Amino acid sequence: MTTLNNLSHKKDERRILRNNLTTAEAVLWNRLKSSQLNGRKFRRQHSIGEFILDFYCPQEKLAVELDGAGHFTASGNLHDAARTEYLNAVGIRVVRFENKLIWSALESVLQTIESSFNGR
Repeated sequence: MTTLNNLSHKKDERRILRNNLTTAEAVLWNRLKSSQLNGRKFRRQHSIGEFILDFYCPQEKLAVELDGAGHFTASGNLHDAARTEYLNAVGIRVVRFENKLIWSALESVLQTIESSFNGR
């Protein structure tokens, strides 16, 4: 069986992204790290295949993506659609939020993530 998680050729890219989180990612990470959300462990900048996810909960097979301005273009939409299709095909569900929601509705974002857990 081929591994899809954290492919070695993506290691440097993952490290760079982890060390340079956007402000919105840093705020959300503060609330997801250390199993703070319903005891679920999240990883930041985890790769699945060729895609690097903003946040990933292995227990739930759930990806959480924050979308900034680059996602709201024709090419950004196509890339996101292909990414979501691939992740769904390997059994990973994806929830997406606009960056601005982290500032205006963080508790709602966290509730939505929690409601995406299996058995909810």
